[in-house]
Amino acid sequence: MEDKKGEDILLIEIRDLTTVADYFVICTGNSDRTLKALADAVREAIKAQYHTRGRLEGMPEDGWVLVDFGDVIVHLFSPDQRDYYRLEDLWHDGKVLLHLQ
Repeated sequence: MEDKKGEDILLIEIRDLTTVADYFVICTGNSDRTLKALADAVREAIKAQYHTRGRLEGMPEDGWVLVDFGDVIVHLFSPDQRDYYRLEDLWHDGKVLLHLQ
C-alpha cells in the first residue's frame, strides 16, 4: 500500500475481541484516485498470492472503501472519513502489529 501512496497504515490483530475478523488493516488515501488505486492493488496482490479477490464495499468518491477477505478486512479512508470513524479508537484493545506513518 505504501507503493500506491497509502499513508498511516495500521495492522491490528482483533481475533481475541470479535468473530468478525482476525485482522483489520487501516490506511489513508488522500484522493478518490488514491483510494481506488489502493483497493485495486490490495485486491490484485491477494488474488495473485491467495487466489481470492475479496469483497469490495464502499466507493472512493465517498471517502471509504472496504475490502473483505474474511479473516482480514482492509479499511481505506480519506483523511476526513478516517477521522470521523476513528476505528483505531474503537478497536484500541486490539494488538497493533504494524504502524507505518
